[in-house]
Amino acid sequence: MGFLSVLSMAHKWINERTSPGDIVIDATAGGGVDTLALAELVGPNGTVYAFDIQQEALDRTQERLSSLQNNNKLPDIKLVLSNHASMAETVDPSIIGQVSAVMFNLGYLPGSDDLTIITEPATTLAALDAAIMLLRPGGIVTCVLYPGHPGGAEEAAAVESWAAQLPQSLAQTVIYRQTQRKAAPYLIAAEKRPTAR
Repeated sequence: MGFLSVLSMAHKWINERTSPGDIVIDATAGGGVDTLALAELVGPNGTVYAFDIQQEALDRTQERLSSLQNNNKLPDIKLVLSNHASMAETVDPSIIGQVSAVMFNLGYLPGSDDLTIITEPATTLAALDAAIMLLRPGGIVTCVLYPGHPGGAEEAAAVESWAAQLPQSLAQTVIYRQTQRKAAPYLIAAEKRPTAR
């Protein structure tokens, strides 16, 4: 049978904590796979923010969402051409502490002409801090890491260190990975404590 892929596990954990009408964020829109999954979860009464620094990524995401638009099942979608580090300043201030899930899928845009455009530790860590602040109690941040590409191992190590240093009173964190393959993608998640503010 095998274990779930890291992306499937991220989706599973988010499914368990997200309901129709919720507010969710895709911090790295990329090809729109996670944005679409989030949009299907929250439905037409929900809100989805999707961030990316490449217009190509947002265009792909918009195209992927067209199936929901054609069936009148599209939530309030906000495609934001901006670095995910700016998410706290970009979102509507009224949603601070109200977001049920934030997804990160780090690395580069697959199929892009320029694979040198990658997520970077400094902005990713700033975005993770913002994500924790935006979460409601019981909400989750998932972060898929790719140590196998140039710059990926350094970013993965920075995110792992960030997760290990989060105060337990604020959030609990887990790692999901294949221990026999050091360069394989892996998942880190942080769930905000129900009593955290």
